[in-house]
Amino acid sequence: MSTPQDMLGFLLADVSRMMRRAFNKHLEGSSLTLAQARALVYAARHEGIRQSHLAEMLEILPITLTRLIDQLVEDGFVERRPDPNDRRAHQIFITKQAPPILNSIKQTANAIQADALAGLDEQQASQLLSALQTMRDNLGAD
Repeated sequence: MSTPQDMLGFLLADVSRMMRRAFNKHLEGSSLTLAQARALVYAARHEGIRQSHLAEMLEILPITLTRLIDQLVEDGFVERRPDPNDRRAHQIFITKQAPPILNSIKQTANAIQADALAGLDEQQASQLLSALQTMRDNLGAD
């Protein structure tokens, strides 16, 4: 019989927390925080996204995102541009300085993923990732 700690939600939360901790450890000495790295990656994936939509995607308050974007602008990784369809809104674009830091974030994420998947063969890892994507799609369908 499985214990509450072995239930899917608990396992996913534990793994997520441990992966965040590992990512933060890799970021030690960097001016970038995990929250900033996450915002930068999402901004790069969704170039030109409105700040309000980015906050929704990251599941953070708009004021929290504003502070993150302020720091990323100051560091030269993103820029805000007025939204041509809504003068009250801003769109987020990455700058030419962003690709090296995005590459570093990707390398760190890949290393952490490799650590997390250690002990699984290629087929098991592929099945796990596929199952998690299906779960995300199932729950995101609402």
